[in-house]
Amino acid sequence: MSVTLKLYNTLTREKAEFSPIDARNVRMYVCGPTVYDYAHIGNARPAIVFDVLFRLLRHVYGENHVTYARNITDVDDKINARALRDHPGLPLNEAIRAVTERTETQYHEDVAALGCLTPTMEPRATDNISQMIEIIEQLIARGHAYLAAGEVLFDTKSMRDYGQLSKRPLDEQQAGARVAVDAHKKNPGDFVLWKLSSHNEPGWESPWGRGRPGWHIECSAMSQRYLGEVFDIHGGGLDLIFPHHENEIAQSRCAHGTDVMANVWMHNGFVQVEGRKMSKSEGNFVTIYDLLHTDTFGGRQWPGDVLRLAMLMTHYREPIDFSVKRLEEAERLIAKWPAADPSDAAPADVVLEALADDLNTVAAVQALHGLAQDANADKSLLHVFAASAALLGVLPQKMEIDEAVAAEIDRRVKARLELLKAKNFAEADKIRDTLSAEGIQLKDGKDPATGERVTTWEVKR
Repeated sequence: MSVTLKLYNTLTREKAEFSPIDARNVRMYVCGPTVYDYAHIGNARPAIVFDVLFRLLRHVYGENHVTYARNITDVDDKINARALRDHPGLPLNEAIRAVTERTETQYHEDVAALGCLTPTMEPRATDNISQMIEIIEQLIARGHAYLAAGEVLFDTKSMRDYGQLSKRPLDEQQAGARVAVDAHKKNPGDFVLWKLSSHNEPGWESPWGRGRPGWHIECSAMSQRYLGEVFDIHGGGLDLIFPHHENEIAQSRCAHGTDVMANVWMHNGFVQVEGRKMSKSEGNFVTIYDLLHTDTFGGRQWPGDVLRLAMLMTHYREPIDFSVKRLEEAERLIAKWPAADPSDAAPADVVLEALADDLNTVAAVQALHGLAQDANADKSLLHVFAASAALLGVLPQKMEIDEAVAAEIDRRVKARLELLKAKNFAEADKIRDTLSAEGIQLKDGKDPATGERVTTWEVKR
């Protein structure tokens, strides 16, 4: 099937056919985590969304013709604060390293459990300080940045069309996240490119003194180094449109003299939890780790493929209400899908067509469920289902049952039989349904010798 890929571009507010700069090297940059704390469920959404796009681009253009860069922000004031809080006895640099290494490792484990492929590259901010300094020097030389009160700031009024991405007039804009409105700024919207560091803050030598970069310059430097001055797709969450992505565009275009930074800008919608904005003050702040490994959400742990499918059941540009009900719905759906091994078969056209239409994962999941029903009825169709499921990253795998797990399943099966004997059918059904959702199918029968009810079980997926 010849695929015509259409993507919604935040910059133009239109959906249009995607045409890469170089089909032999399609380039995508996505803003990754700031590694000061465990990633929350809101962080999971862009990881999953752009993983699906990565898979789709690889399918269309070839695995060796797509470059996906997702950065790691490992220099940030929040990291400094967490390092001082968690490791007060260590020298600051060691404390920072302890925080960032632990958090980055956990992030990789979490997104891998969600079925996300490893990006082509994951540049770290601290490995690209010299590139940031070089861009800042270019901005000063071109008249787009100035030095004031020990900081280097971007002059927003020096850019004639600043604000194209967010469509916000300059005189209505505020300085934004991580940027204070200070008297030394020429304009309230000017933002920091470089700031001085005190003795107890991380810092690097620069033409403007020992200091550290502002937030926005990090991504401009890393995307330019690894993908070029102009590349194909830049992604991230809706909350990054302003100020982060707006300021990335300003820095990169003004430093390099280009008309665009990326041709297509894509943003996923917000995530609510049980109908409310997620926040620690609301008591509904949920990390990926919590969902996978603790009983803090819905009183149980959730498999990674269920979490992923729950995300994909809403279009990426729409807001999503992440709830126990949604997870249960995703779990019931995936429990009906056959286990299958990846194959070289082509994905079904109906799944490809859905994804090619601005990553319509809602339609793709619906189509995939139909393929699962067909494959359950006709095993010769398993390969088509498997290839299609793999494209979405939700391919059910045959479960490996060790002795300890088998013993636990036996215990629950026996408990159900006791409940049935006591005519407590509601609780017995709960055990059956829970096992079914976990991929364990029960079969009731009678002992031919005694006539008593017996139950056997088998792995469905």
